[in-house]
Amino acid sequence: MAQNTDWVARLTKEDIAELEVLVSRLAGELPAIRAEDVALPTLGARLGKLMEEVLWGRGFVVIKGLPVERWTRREAAVAFLAMGVHWGNLRMQNAEGHLLGHVRDLGRSSQDPNTRIYQTRERQTHHTDSCDVVALMCLQTAKNGGLSSLVSSTTIFNEMRRRRPDLLQVLMEPIETDRRGEVPEGCKHYFTIPVFNYHDGLVSAIYQRQYIESARRFPGVPPLTATQIEALDLLDQLANDPALNLTMEFEPGDIQLVHNHTILHDRTAFEDYPEPERKRHLLRLWLAPPNARPLPAVYADRFGSITPGDRGGVTVPGITPTIPFDA
Repeated sequence: MAQNTDWVARLTKEDIAELEVLVSRLAGELPAIRAEDVALPTLGARLGKLMEEVLWGRGFVVIKGLPVERWTRREAAVAFLAMGVHWGNLRMQNAEGHLLGHVRDLGRSSQDPNTRIYQTRERQTHHTDSCDVVALMCLQTAKNGGLSSLVSSTTIFNEMRRRRPDLLQVLMEPIETDRRGEVPEGCKHYFTIPVFNYHDGLVSAIYQRQYIESARRFPGVPPLTATQIEALDLLDQLANDPALNLTMEFEPGDIQLVHNHTILHDRTAFEDYPEPERKRHLLRLWLAPPNARPLPAVYADRFGSITPGDRGGVTVPGITPTIPFDA
């Protein structure tokens, strides 16, 4: 992957022109955004093919060429949302009901049990998000660091099966993961799903090591066993192996799509600029494509449903979906 660029899709002048006509129409007041409200006759078909590659092929793609330098932040967000609804239904990303996420350092620490790591400048470590596909748009890069790393969870599964099938079996058994304070009605403060799940002929992964560890704070959740720790350590070792992962640097205007069920993603720690207007800033969408893979019933504990197009995201009592244009 590092030696070729077939995972990079470059937008044409015609693609951008079609998008800008739409942005100009919607920038003032955005309606409840649906694919039928934001027709992209030519670009829309290309976006659909890219999502097919993400879901059923390579598992990721990087789209380049969006002219965010000449757009306002709102215009960039509208363009991103318009593309997003052509890929799938938007899912809420936090307890505030945000359909549009802002990935910025808020000066928080992962040691706070109600903080999610994307709100810090810390390394995230390889993990999945709680949706079928995550989309990131880069508005501004950090002064140093903040690189993206991707690794195939299917490759990790196969390597563990080859090297230590006993430890792989451990990760195919239920394990608790912290919801970090975002608890749906009637649910526990953690969900219990195996890291690796084999269903309908497909291997799917759901993983965030820090949240597995922080789930131990809840009554009734046992400490990790020595064997579980050994299994998680091997998974992390494989994910961090430069022979298996791919590291890339975002540029302003880049969009990265990642299939959470087959790819783990990571972000290195970063140093930001002191000026607020220059700080690292990414926009994020959590997507539920209607043509997504089947998932085992146990995923409903986190995704709320296993119905393609209507699953994933964060749902807590009393919240309403919203699109915040300002971080």
